[in-house]
Amino acid sequence: MTRTGGRVTAASAATLLLLCVLVGLGGPAQAAAYRYWSFWDRGADGSGWVYATQGPSTARPSDGDVQGFRFAVSEDSDDAAEPRGAARFDAICSGTAARDGQKRIALVLDFGTAADAPAGETPPPARTACARVPSDATTADALAAVAKPLRYDTNALLCSIAGYPRKGCGEAIADDGPDATGTSDASGTSDASGTSDASGTSGTSGTSDDSAASDNARASDEKGPSVGLFVGVGAVAVLGAAAVWQARRRRRG
Repeated sequence: MTRTGGRVTAASAATLLLLCVLVGLGGPAQAAAYRYWSFWDRGADGSGWVYATQGPSTARPSDGDVQGFRFAVSEDSDDAAEPRGAARFDAICSGTAARDGQKRIALVLDFGTAADAPAGETPPPARTACARVPSDATTADALAAVAKPLRYDTNALLCSIAGYPRKGCGEAIADDGPDATGTSDASGTSDASGTSDASGTSGTSGTSDDSAASDNARASDEKGPSVGLFVGVGAVAVLGAAAVWQARRRRRG
């Protein structure tokens, strides 16, 4: 091999390695989508929905607040579908009188579309409900007062509202079809036998973790180049420098 050939071979090898790294690591992996109940607050001015920043077990709405839940398949909070239908407190709670020591929370329950439903299940029609609960109650308490049975998984993730869906809980949806799942089903989950009744007394406080918050932890979509790309490019740079040094050494020899 000639000296020139050595330089060309070394440079070609470095270039080929760089291309392999860029092809293999050049972009973040496609984020998985999840089938779950998302939790929403109605904007202060009533103009639209805002993705909740805390779970229903810790959120403590005030009298007159409107909150919503939507069952759907989405990747994260940016991709989540909002609850549909009427969302006005005066319309939802018009027939529920105020009482001392209690508050009224308007809830919008959107069970989603057939496209997002688990295999073999049909989503119930969306509905609204007015929960009258003690003044210190959480959203989980209000939900349990009007939408039993509730179901939670072993990590206290909210899995179903009013019995829907019958099984599954925040499962990942494979790219090759909406019915492929990679997580738990109804086994290992628990029903809401300890949750509140219409009186507002509850056993769910601090246990019904928000599906939205858990989804954010599971599906923190990696926007921008992955760390692997930068590590790979760094490795190529080192190998490239070594190849150049080797070529120069051969030339001098």
